[in-house]
Amino acid sequence: MTEEQPYTVLKNYDGFELRHYPDYVLVQVDVTGDFMRAGNVAFGPLVSYISGNNVVGKKIAMTAPVLQETRGEETHTVSFVLPAGMSIADVPLPSNARVSTKHVAAHDAAVLKFGGGWNGDRFQENGDILQKKVHEAGLTAVGNVYYARFDPPWKPWFLKRNEVLIALAPGQV
Repeated sequence: MTEEQPYTVLKNYDGFELRHYPDYVLVQVDVTGDFMRAGNVAFGPLVSYISGNNVVGKKIAMTAPVLQETRGEETHTVSFVLPAGMSIADVPLPSNARVSTKHVAAHDAAVLKFGGGWNGDRFQENGDILQKKVHEAGLTAVGNVYYARFDPPWKPWFLKRNEVLIALAPGQV
């Protein structure tokens, strides 16, 4: 079974939950193009990295979810979360210049879960709903909404698990 990124639910709100994520490390690729194409283009270099295409040839287990953040109209960052307990010091340097690694400090995030198929419009719609709910709850978001896909593309759409997330300013719980 695929390892999932650990978190602790801090509080349930109407329509979303507040989670705490401990420190983690991402391996990521920036892609220019439309939302759905970005995930497909980035997947190859990311899988190659965890399959041993890094400076030490180390294989790293696949985890869930795959994260995607829209940074501009046609710019997206697609990331794999590395297994729990890996520190940035343990992460091998990528062999592919398109791939980078990033340490993410522990933080709280608002999360809205939804099922079914995914595309840019569905993620955007749910992201807008989450931002509205966070604002209505009196919480302060920081950064962009980002998206989490837990299932492979071949899984039937009605069984897919997805999330939209946004980091929150510290000290709101």
